[in-house]
Amino acid sequence: MFAAPLPTPELCTAPLSTTMPLFSKLTPPREGTTIRFAGGKPIVPHDPIIPFIRGDGIGVDLWPATQRVLDAAVEAAYGGQRHIVWFKIYAGDEACQVYGDFQYLPEDTIAAIRQYGIAIKGPLTTPVGGGIRSLNVALRQMFDLYSCVRPCRYYRGTPSPHRRPQDLDVVVYRENTEDIYIGVEWAADDPVGQALLTHINETVIPASPSLGKRRLRLGSGLGIKPVSKLGTQRHVRKAIEYALGLKGHRRHVTLVHKGNIMKFTEGAFRDWGYELATTEFRAVCITERESWVLDNLAKDPQLSVENNARKIDPGYDNLTPAKQQAVCKEVQGILHSIGESHGQDRWREMVLVDDRIADSVFQQLQTRPGEYSVLATLNLNGDYISDAAAAIVGGLGMAPGANIGDEAAIFEATHGTAPKHAGLDRINPGSLILSGQMMLEFLGWHEAAQLISHGLGQAIANGQVTYDLARMMEPPVEPPLKCSEFATAIINHFQAG
Repeated sequence: MFAAPLPTPELCTAPLSTTMPLFSKLTPPREGTTIRFAGGKPIVPHDPIIPFIRGDGIGVDLWPATQRVLDAAVEAAYGGQRHIVWFKIYAGDEACQVYGDFQYLPEDTIAAIRQYGIAIKGPLTTPVGGGIRSLNVALRQMFDLYSCVRPCRYYRGTPSPHRRPQDLDVVVYRENTEDIYIGVEWAADDPVGQALLTHINETVIPASPSLGKRRLRLGSGLGIKPVSKLGTQRHVRKAIEYALGLKGHRRHVTLVHKGNIMKFTEGAFRDWGYELATTEFRAVCITERESWVLDNLAKDPQLSVENNARKIDPGYDNLTPAKQQAVCKEVQGILHSIGESHGQDRWREMVLVDDRIADSVFQQLQTRPGEYSVLATLNLNGDYISDAAAAIVGGLGMAPGANIGDEAAIFEATHGTAPKHAGLDRINPGSLILSGQMMLEFLGWHEAAQLISHGLGQAIANGQVTYDLARMMEPPVEPPLKCSEFATAIINHFQAG
């Protein structure tokens, strides 16, 4: 999934800082080497120290199965020349057992992730009541992990409600640090919030002619939805860089937004995404409209600018003369700026960047899933879309996730803690195992990652699955595998891979 190159020996053996955090209840491994980040990319030794958080509830079952699969894949791929040095750290309910009541995210854990750069974790309980709203959100914001990466790929044999789930193979890049999930909001009975509401009604709206005579209803809860150019473009950059590692029609990034309604937040996300693609990535990107112009001319070299404009804008003949002139000017600008560099079908090898309205993407993932590859979204849209896509390919039990920034990355299961199943050795570890596979790809250990993909796919194709998948297969698989047995089945298929 990640096209991070394998590090050179010179990079891996460069002197590392000897400054270590002082932990109150943790003892760092005596062996292993710290991963460093340079230019937003990990510098990976052959023996990286990687902290892990077991997770709450079913984490007691998921993590042992996942660790066994990851270690076996690395051993099978590299024969002892590479290995992961695991470092147990704490968060969630387990942290409270070690550090005391309400210590859901200890300073030790924060310091360990900051020191070692990459971590993996099972599902965590969201604390009830005051304090941290969500441990997952807290970690993302604390380490500025601005891109949530959620691949949704179908493995043959996985039960699905969709007629052709194999057509879906998308990666959702969901912005993590802005939009309404930033958590700046006030309850309807908060006096500070109501004072802000009054200020908006009496001062802000009257001073903004574009808002007309709108008024916020008294007694409303309020939330802020910030979207910045910096936040947008660093996130879209990750999506484009990922797409550059793909081939053929998969080199496709779709900016997903609701800019037809929220023009200065979601609409700006779209505009800033296009701006990045056509400046920083100009040599390797083309927009959808640009591709239409170049394709029209390639099919008919004698095509006039006006007729080209008519083809890319079907309502051209009904436009005012001024708007017709604007479309013709757009066509001329495209031909002048990139006609030579991107024309004659050269653009077909580049990353195609287009945009779609969020609600349209929801239904098109069901009706035309093969048309999408990389979806770059804001926070809320990405949350919905990634879960909807996961449902097509088998549900959250088969949906991995990663949160990535410029100086850290955390890989995680995307489902909840399911405490009623904890300790029963029956839950599907697929989400956490596939998140571990993503981590290996991020490290540049593609051979080991490929073994996991093959092993998991073969296990499912052979009906070697846990109860959640077994009961939905036709006919249902009896008996289903235990969580630990599913891990064994995956490993047993490595050799054939």
